[in-house]
Amino acid sequence: MDQALNWLIELEGADAQQQAQFQDWLAADPAHAQAFAKAEAAWNSQHVFDAAVKLAAPKKPSVLRRLRPHWLPLATAAVLLLGLFNFSDLPLRLKADHLTVAGERQRLELSDGSKVLLNTRSAFSSDLDDQQRVARLYEGEAFFEVPVAKGLPLEVEAGPVRMSASSTAFAVRYLNGVAQIQVERGALKVQATKGNSQVSLGAGDSLRVGPEGFGHREKVDPNKDLAWVQGRLIFDNCPLSEVLAELRRYYPGWIVNANTRLDQVAVTGNYRLDDPVDVVRSLAQITSARLHELPALMILN
Repeated sequence: MDQALNWLIELEGADAQQQAQFQDWLAADPAHAQAFAKAEAAWNSQHVFDAAVKLAAPKKPSVLRRLRPHWLPLATAAVLLLGLFNFSDLPLRLKADHLTVAGERQRLELSDGSKVLLNTRSAFSSDLDDQQRVARLYEGEAFFEVPVAKGLPLEVEAGPVRMSASSTAFAVRYLNGVAQIQVERGALKVQATKGNSQVSLGAGDSLRVGPEGFGHREKVDPNKDLAWVQGRLIFDNCPLSEVLAELRRYYPGWIVNANTRLDQVAVTGNYRLDDPVDVVRSLAQITSARLHELPALMILN
């Protein structure tokens, strides 16, 4: 849905190349077309139209004259669509004990002494008693510090994978059906929830587990890969498109790049993750892009 809403905004005045990229995106997955139809229906709804009409006659027209005319309804739609699709996380709200919104981090301590740091847009629950010690990351990202187990180890479930932890510190990121595991210290037993695949990871190991199974074991760069635990975002020669994709997780609105030529511009930097607006402003400066800031909407051009 996030991708569909981004396309809805970017198609305003899109050139032939952007139209072709949009068609490729539609054809890549039937779910894309379904999401776009849902977003387009909301965009063209009477609620959005009525609000746009109301905002078209503001008390301070001098401010709006500085905006490109067609961006006013886009800003209006962005604000309204944020509300309209805020119910999409309802299933998570029913299952999770803890939820974080965009830009929020939450520190938890479980009854066995395990410490959990939930990152932005995450959903988490736990069941710990004499018979079981289970934690579930339904979505998002979490960093676990698990003490030595006196009895059962802590079992952490995240989509396609289950991890067994004792005297371990590790991060799990579960987004779009893919789990990324990064071990800072200790050892971790990792098992697929479907099938018999399993592997043991040690300090400095990283593993990706998706619908296709286990990926290759890689090495963690703790200064960069786990920088979010310290409240930082670090990018090293990273394409702007990937940087913006990460920043969108922390911003309670939409960040749109309306100039595809900026996508492959390499970015290197160390930023605070609690101020994504300032990060986007910095990116606009270093890429010589124009930045237009509207309610719940930032547009790079």
